[in-house]
Amino acid sequence: MSGRFDISIDARGVARLTVAHDAKLNTLNPTLLDAAIAALRDLAKHPGLRAAVLTGEGGRAFIGGADITAMAALDTPAEAEAFIRRIHGICAAIRDLPVPVIARINGWCLGAGLEVAAACDMRIAVREAKFGMPEVRVGIPSVVEAALLPGLIGWGRTRRLLLLAETISAADALAWGLLEEVAHRERIDARVETWLTNLLAAGPEALRAQKSLIRQWEDRPISEAIAAGITTFAASWNSDEPKRMMRGFLEEQQARKQR
Repeated sequence: MSGRFDISIDARGVARLTVAHDAKLNTLNPTLLDAAIAALRDLAKHPGLRAAVLTGEGGRAFIGGADITAMAALDTPAEAEAFIRRIHGICAAIRDLPVPVIARINGWCLGAGLEVAAACDMRIAVREAKFGMPEVRVGIPSVVEAALLPGLIGWGRTRRLLLLAETISAADALAWGLLEEVAHRERIDARVETWLTNLLAAGPEALRAQKSLIRQWEDRPISEAIAAGITTFAASWNSDEPKRMMRGFLEEQQARKQR
């Protein structure tokens, strides 16, 4: 069995994404990767999408990495490139979703799993979660979206993870800046729901514009990033969202003064 990539969308427009391969610690094989990439690309077109939460099936792992059995069967550089492009593909499809994606990390988060987590917009983990990039110990470098790690944890800690292949705790991951929050297992869903409540209180178009800008800030020099922000700010007035939401804010503020 190759596993599944499950998607459900609730009435609020929140998508729940699950890497469903618990028997293999939710490791990523070519069949599962192809299904995930196709599903995520379709999801990006959903007009009512507001946010997404990505997790792994079961309670043992978020994503335990790429399937080593599949990688051990690769014979040529061309086959290796095709495989790693799939890993990049799922990360890119997550980053290309036009709405914020929360990584709900419920256990082991290794190798390709950590790259997927880095591709998400925010990360929350259970206290028992463990993180690592062990690729060099099986004869390959950490690549593709591992390139996002220096922006999250700095160059020194990136080198420590990738070169020493250490496994770190959720507490260390939080201290390093890899995570935004750590929660008790019985509380993680409540904390995710708090984040979703905040996201859903924002203007839908503003939130999409903000995510797009953050992506541009990652790739552009500061001067270009600032210019892109000015253009995006002005474009917000192509819809009634700013005026409508600001008017609502002012009316609520005035009502509070009159109480």
